[in-house]
Amino acid sequence: MTLQSIHYKDGVLTLLDQTQLPQNIQYIDFTEYDAVAAAIENMIVRGAPAIGITAAYGVVLGAYNYNEKDNFLQYMQLVIERLASTRPTAINLLWALNRMEKAITNDVSQSIKNLEQLAQTIFEEDKRINEQIGHHTLPLIQPGSIFITHCNPGSLATSILGTATAGFYLAHEKDISFKVYSDETRPRFQGALTAFELSQAGIDVTTITDSTAATILQQQQVTAVIVGCDRIALNGDVVNKIGTLPLAIAAKFYNVPFYVAAPTPTFDLNVHSGDAIPIEERNQKEVTHVADHQIAANVQVYNPAFDITPNNLITGLITEHGIIEANKDAITKLFEEIKS
Repeated sequence: MTLQSIHYKDGVLTLLDQTQLPQNIQYIDFTEYDAVAAAIENMIVRGAPAIGITAAYGVVLGAYNYNEKDNFLQYMQLVIERLASTRPTAINLLWALNRMEKAITNDVSQSIKNLEQLAQTIFEEDKRINEQIGHHTLPLIQPGSIFITHCNPGSLATSILGTATAGFYLAHEKDISFKVYSDETRPRFQGALTAFELSQAGIDVTTITDSTAATILQQQQVTAVIVGCDRIALNGDVVNKIGTLPLAIAAKFYNVPFYVAAPTPTFDLNVHSGDAIPIEERNQKEVTHVADHQIAANVQVYNPAFDITPNNLITGLITEHGIIEANKDAITKLFEEIKS
């Protein structure tokens, strides 16, 4: 069973509340765009592709919320700016909003129709991307393979199969036996959600603390590390959930291939390296508290949501078009081929 985190119908956006997982499977209906923006900020929805899809539907709700008191085009610009301000790092958010903005006209009814169609197109495109990434990952998954993943690059973070997990689902359908170690991914525990969804599908998965990953790489014959990402620079540097960098360093030390599942909407060709990508810093209570229970001393907290993995630590980028090297030449060639 794969959980679907996003559903839309007739002006109502339904999101799986990921802050309640794995204890409760709870869905929330949204009809106001500002509530959708808050849901992205509060991580009710997570994962770069899912955030982009959700923001697209947030624009649709914004058009539905129009009250005819203001200029429609100016009002919709405010809607897009509000949604764009929610998470600064994941490029899928801005990619989706830029597409949605182009579908807005002076005609409110026609704009709503255009926006609904485009948001659904973005959703369907992501489903195809998931499947294609899965097919390109599948040759890496042989009987007895062992993998480590980090954060939640799964079905909960996308439209259907995930990015880094897509190949796992397809291999499981083919009855290939393999094992996955899932970093819990503190402080938000997104990796625990990966373990939850993979276990729901019947896949052999074990949760480990982030600090255990190097020990698994040392002790086990790990086939590869496969993670997702939130943005990729032109030179192949990858920004992903905090903890990805030390995992890549450990994989390099133990000569284990390190792959990044990278749908093309996650590439940002306008930034030349990871250093130019803004890194979101989140509330210190995410580190000092679990739920409402304080677990840390009253000291200063540094809580970046993401880190930057240099391209020289990355074996390959698994895109919907195949696996490429993490460098400027390979990325430029890929996008030239897509354009042509």
